[in-house]
Amino acid sequence: MPSSVHEDQDQSMMDVAPQEQEQQEVQEDEVELEAKRIVVLPGATETAASFQFEGEGHTLGNSLRYSIMKNPQVEFCGYTIPHPSETKMNLRIQTTDETTAVQALEEGLQALMDLCDVVTDKFTSARDSFNAAEADKMSA
Repeated sequence: MPSSVHEDQDQSMMDVAPQEQEQQEVQEDEVELEAKRIVVLPGATETAASFQFEGEGHTLGNSLRYSIMKNPQVEFCGYTIPHPSETKMNLRIQTTDETTAVQALEEGLQALMDLCDVVTDKFTSARDSFNAAEADKMSA
């Protein structure tokens, strides 16, 4: 065989190790990013705190604000996007003395996840019903 064929095979064999190393670096970066997704901003007290969410925008901000404001122990909750070119969302929570801002955030996140589960279940049920009806039409 020509020497160029062997060189190509050798080259592809050499590329495997850097690709695996690159994948490990990406996974480590993802773990590091996950650890820093929510940061408590300076100046926080037990009942009033600002949180910064990395990689989030209006979708989570408004949904979370709505969910947290349903808690009667929360006096204020608002969010802002500091700058449109940055993927950061700041959320401010002020509560009564009966609860903390962190607890209100955790409860709001849990309520939002529960709501998403309900929506997913209803969507899946409606999709399955639709698909079954369509299958009945096709077979008739």
